[in-house]
Amino acid sequence: MLPVDKLEQLSRRYVELDDLLCDPRVLADRNQLTKLNKERTDIETIVQAFGRYRTLEKKIREDEEALADPELRELVELELPGLQAERSTLEGQIQLLLLPTDPNDKKNVVLEIRGGEGGEEASLFAADLFRMYARYAETKGWNIEVASLSESASGGYKEVIALVNGKDVYSQMRFEGGVHRVQRVPATETQGRIHTSTATVAVMPEAEDVDVQIDENDLIISIAASGGPGGQGVNTTNSAVQIQHKPSGLLVKCQDERSQLKNKAKAMKVLKSRLLDLEIQKHEAAISAERKGMVGTGERSSKIRTYNYPQNRISDHRIKLTLNKLDRIIEGDLDELITALRTYRQAALLNDVTGGATGMPTYGGDDE
Repeated sequence: MLPVDKLEQLSRRYVELDDLLCDPRVLADRNQLTKLNKERTDIETIVQAFGRYRTLEKKIREDEEALADPELRELVELELPGLQAERSTLEGQIQLLLLPTDPNDKKNVVLEIRGGEGGEEASLFAADLFRMYARYAETKGWNIEVASLSESASGGYKEVIALVNGKDVYSQMRFEGGVHRVQRVPATETQGRIHTSTATVAVMPEAEDVDVQIDENDLIISIAASGGPGGQGVNTTNSAVQIQHKPSGLLVKCQDERSQLKNKAKAMKVLKSRLLDLEIQKHEAAISAERKGMVGTGERSSKIRTYNYPQNRISDHRIKLTLNKLDRIIEGDLDELITALRTYRQAALLNDVTGGATGMPTYGGDDE
């Protein structure tokens, strides 16, 4: 059942907002105008959907009454099932629109990937994951900018930190955080044995100044010559910036730019995002008992996905989804996987809201 009272309240507020946005006093106040416009935009879709629902309800009632008329009965019997099916679909859409939205969903993200267990093979896998996300970002029209990169002897990545900017990045990438496991035969393996390695991925919403405020007195900022690959200019310029946040103990280093100021700005973005992520994790831990139906637990230690190269198989263990298209996914074709994760979360949220009245989506078995 739809919460009709709440929907009618939103509809009345929508009309009220229309009137306010025509008020000369509001038009003269830029901040108030922006605030009210945003509120109107936020509820417009659901108000319009509820308007269609009420129109549909009225038509169905008229058809049900018309069943008593012998001259109209046959026509109504043909029309009514379609209207009822449309109403059912619209109810589901409205329920999804009523779900609480995450204020971070539209934000850019800080992406951190590190090689885990498995030595050089783990660092090579970390590099593969970064390339996978970079190609996915390209298909979405996002911009990905490396803030810090530490290469291994084999050409893999011990650690890479990047800023991903674009439309709704966090809402698409939020479920990629966790431990990723790979099963494959390394290039250095002479006997053809399959090795298992891991890499960790962290996806953090980019913090804005209003999200995180940092006292400059809490920072220790040091400058050094950039190290690692990047050419003679990078290696001989004192441009690398390291920032330590004393209260949390967090340490961030950025060296990808030749400009000290640019590296400091990137390092501050990463630091603020890490601090925001800590607050998000604390909040999630506090309400974890109420989130049992959602994807994942927020714990970075949990193994979320396995990439099995010999069988061209990828398995997401949180939703027990297996796809036999690893070759395409590792090249950045992540849409099916990410859509499945987002759909599962929506169903879980809706299940919580309706007290279990809705069904959860099911996928193929997880054979890992």
